[in-house]
Amino acid sequence: MNKFRLSGKHSGNYWNRRKFVNALIVAGGFFPLLVKSASARGASQPAGNSGKTVQQIIDMILAEIPGAPFKQTVDTVKAGDANQQVRGIVTTMFPTDAVIEKAAKLGSNFIIAHEPSFYNHLDDTSWLEYDEVYKFKVDLLRRNGIAIWRFHDYIHSHRPDGVRMGVLTALGWEKYYDSAKPQVLTIPASRLGDVIDLFKDKLGISKLRFMGDLNQQCKRIAISPGAAGGRPQIETIRREKPDLFVCGELNEWETSEYVRDLRYMGSPTALLVLGHIVSEEPGMQWLVDWLQPKVPDIPITHIPSKDAFTWA
Repeated sequence: MNKFRLSGKHSGNYWNRRKFVNALIVAGGFFPLLVKSASARGASQPAGNSGKTVQQIIDMILAEIPGAPFKQTVDTVKAGDANQQVRGIVTTMFPTDAVIEKAAKLGSNFIIAHEPSFYNHLDDTSWLEYDEVYKFKVDLLRRNGIAIWRFHDYIHSHRPDGVRMGVLTALGWEKYYDSAKPQVLTIPASRLGDVIDLFKDKLGISKLRFMGDLNQQCKRIAISPGAAGGRPQIETIRREKPDLFVCGELNEWETSEYVRDLRYMGSPTALLVLGHIVSEEPGMQWLVDWLQPKVPDIPITHIPSKDAFTWA
């Protein structure tokens, strides 16, 4: 396997929460990946019919991202050949084995995933060399000639943030978006219970966690998909003083404890925890509508990786 150097811009809270700098020092700036050169794949890779390669599509996307390409980023090709022609594109949150198999059945050979392929933020595979789960996925990708590119830092750097717009579009709240205050929406006053039902219905969530009174009125809502981290989440609550703070994922010793104490002091601020995957999956659905007009000759399909858990 080849090794490559990370490239990209410091991406705010996403890097902070995973302590990127420390990890990079430990890794020495390098880690193995599944990327093969064009010559290594040779004629075994079936020719695509779009005339566009994986790298050309990546470059097309980056042309619309402010400041791209970044010097430090996790958004790199994780598997396959960047020079292979693309027959079809699949967008997803996590490139699970099930998603890879579904992509192969569609005849798609390029997966754009928001989150890691190999169980850690940096996709460091040095510790997985002899792991049977890792080897199964590697073989699945190679047999089907599928390339994976991660689209995490860049989609959040798009203006507007593609993940946020995906969520708002799914909820029917895009009309409330304000570019001057992208994290905060002002909606018609609604019961917290009704807002919860809307999220469950539109985002396909079976169960979620909340803090608050189901009958309280919510009008000013702050939304933070994914896992921004405790301090950024708390700073948003402090700064915006929303009726409801909605996040994807949190550490239970941070944001939820802050809101618990905040409510004890008499604040009506409620908290809604959706789950990481379901809170960002709409962003990868949004990507289909954003990207399709740019490559009309290539079929693009969103395959949701879905929540990994079953609720008892």
